[in-house]
Amino acid sequence: MTDSPDLPAFDWPRLEPGWVWLCGAGPGDPGLLTLHAVNALRQADVIVYDALVEPAILDWAPQAEHAYAGKRGGKPSAKQRDISLRLVELAREGRRVLRLKGGDPFVFGRGGEEAQTLIQHGVPVRIVPGISAGIGGLAYAGIPVTHRDVNQSVTFVTGHDQSGETPSGLDWQAISKGSQVIVIYMAMKHIARIAGALLEAGRPETEPCAVVVSATTPAQTVLETTLGTMEADIAAAGLEPPAIVCVGRSVLMRQVLDWQALAAGTAPRNLDPLGRGRPADTA
Repeated sequence: MTDSPDLPAFDWPRLEPGWVWLCGAGPGDPGLLTLHAVNALRQADVIVYDALVEPAILDWAPQAEHAYAGKRGGKPSAKQRDISLRLVELAREGRRVLRLKGGDPFVFGRGGEEAQTLIQHGVPVRIVPGISAGIGGLAYAGIPVTHRDVNQSVTFVTGHDQSGETPSGLDWQAISKGSQVIVIYMAMKHIARIAGALLEAGRPETEPCAVVVSATTPAQTVLETTLGTMEADIAAAGLEPPAIVCVGRSVLMRQVLDWQALAAGTAPRNLDPLGRGRPADTA
């Protein structure tokens, strides 16, 4: 698709010269962009975009220069400081700058660092939130991150820190005990270590898990597994990043809520995967 949709009548904000808008592009499907994001695409002189931004989204801004600034674990990529200072430079040139980031810029997206750098250099910014993969990506897999019969809390964690290793500051014992559902970003590189930490913290080997690869895109793949077998199952399936991992019984809901399979004519595997024994609309 190369034509962006018409915006409805509204007092849309102007992307002024010398400003930088940090905008979430969502988890992949261009239809998950906000209208503020589409408005920004139409006005930008230059778009500095991440590796996980769907290319079709850039087609909606043919008037803009497209500058790649992707960062992928284990692959050559620009340093974060260089990206941030490039945004400062572009703004000081009087450009209308759109910093387009996969998911939401403030959810494991370094948006806070970039916005702080810009403000420290006197560059005005606007933040445009986006749908995070930990919510939208799981929804496309038919997995609700909250369900009243499963969890009253959900914890979002990252699978690696600035060094590329599993974050040393994470208290897996506390996370395991305090949250029924755990959603892990960028977990694939250290999945053995993460699964081991959760098992050591007391989570059962049989706990349902899901790995959603290339969420919300035509290449989306979903692996349903368990905490005890997840590492081996990922290897056997040959799965590669980008992926989001969900640990918890809400994964079972995919058996009834896999709406993409339903739309393709496949019957639900289990209408009552949580074993409630009563209609879903009863208290």
